[in-house]
Amino acid sequence: VQLQASGGGLVQPGGSLRLSCAASGLTLDYNTVGWFRRAPGKGREGISCINMKDSSTNYLDSVKGRFTISRDNAKNTVYLQMNSLEPSDTAVYYCAVGPPRAVTGCPDSEYEYNHWGQGTLVTVSS
Repeated sequence: VQLQASGGGLVQPGGSLRLSCAASGLTLDYNTVGWFRRAPGKGREGISCINMKDSSTNYLDSVKGRFTISRDNAKNTVYLQMNSLEPSDTAVYYCAVGPPRAVTGCPDSEYEYNHWGQGTLVTVSS
């Protein structure tokens, strides 16, 4: 399984970016897919996830209303649309895939995911 995260870059505060997580070697029909980030000097935190079986989603409180996770089954890709970006959103963003769940929803713990992409850097600065 390979995950290719892309779409990061430098953006001014208030700007937008869309991150992509393209999967190969696995069809994301029933898995959970999560987006995580690691800010400088901090641990990795879960910011959003989607259960590909039922499309249920979760968001970190600080990104609710600003970030939206979505899917494109045909492209086997999950996106993270990030709007109203703030300097505190500066981090390396990672996508990860976890096993199918018997229940709805998706986990925010990194330990629930077993395949990881390489990360893409998002810098929010004027």
